[in-house]
Amino acid sequence: MTDEKVLYDADADLSLLEGKTVAVIGFGSQGHAHSLNLKDSGVDVVVGLRSDSASAEKARAAGLEVLEPAEAAARGDVVMLLVPDERHREVWEGGVREGVVPGNLLLFGHGFSIHFGEITPPEGVDIALVAPKGPGHLVRRQYTEGSGVPGLIAIEQDATGNAFPLALAYARGIGCTRGGVIQTSFREETETDLFGEQAVLCGGVSELVRAGYETLVEAGYDPRLAYFECLHELKLIVDLMYEKGITGMRHSISNTAEFGDLTRGKRVIGEESRAAMKAILSEIQSGEFAREWIAENNAGQKNFQRMREEQSNHLIEVEGRKLRSMMDWINTEFDES
Repeated sequence: MTDEKVLYDADADLSLLEGKTVAVIGFGSQGHAHSLNLKDSGVDVVVGLRSDSASAEKARAAGLEVLEPAEAAARGDVVMLLVPDERHREVWEGGVREGVVPGNLLLFGHGFSIHFGEITPPEGVDIALVAPKGPGHLVRRQYTEGSGVPGLIAIEQDATGNAFPLALAYARGIGCTRGGVIQTSFREETETDLFGEQAVLCGGVSELVRAGYETLVEAGYDPRLAYFECLHELKLIVDLMYEKGITGMRHSISNTAEFGDLTRGKRVIGEESRAAMKAILSEIQSGEFAREWIAENNAGQKNFQRMREEQSNHLIEVEGRKLRSMMDWINTEFDES
């Protein structure tokens, strides 16, 4: 869809949400940002949370009306499902489905549940995707600063003939049309998002960092120096790439660093790594990864929780927590919890 134009505020009519209620189901990273941004955009918003949710009081303190998920969905003309992917079917079948009636717009922040059949779209309902390309705290912060995180929009089912402009109005309400919105499909968004997370952004980067750290420590170097070289300074390089692209980053580093980049980088990420990336993409496209993740959740996440615990106790994490505790300019709330 590279020929599609980028959509901005001038392309979106926020007034389409006037007289409508938006129900945001969930108040996590994305849920809190969407709810507050919509509220600040003048949209009537209710938040769907269980009465025993730890987030309920936070949402009320922010001036939002909180209802049980099923009640919120019944109130909403537009319903955005922003609970974690693994809980979509449970929440949907737990009452939200009954509240979504013909003529409503059902929105998703990620296409996983629709693309892999965890939720079957009801007839007569518009189904669309509005996906900011950034974490929730950034979606909220950039909105309050007058800018916005770019986003994606996709239409899976257009029962009313109004799905696209209404979803685009929602994207404007959360600030995405300030940064620019690209039209895509549920399949394309889901598969590229999963691939990026697994091969580059999360899986690829975290393993690369750990491998570099372990190589230096095993060779006898100070673990503190290894931490700074392989993890701490990564942010500086990524920030340069984010602001200027790879070429711009290379322009900002030393000639020595750039020569090492150009002559050694492909020895680390070589043909074997590229073959692994293609295999990962194939598993995503075939649904193999989705089936594995769904089965893991059906089994109670025991393997997932075990791996999470093991990784959190890696030496780079232990060393990093100590070093970050001395950096008062870094938010260490998670480290201390």
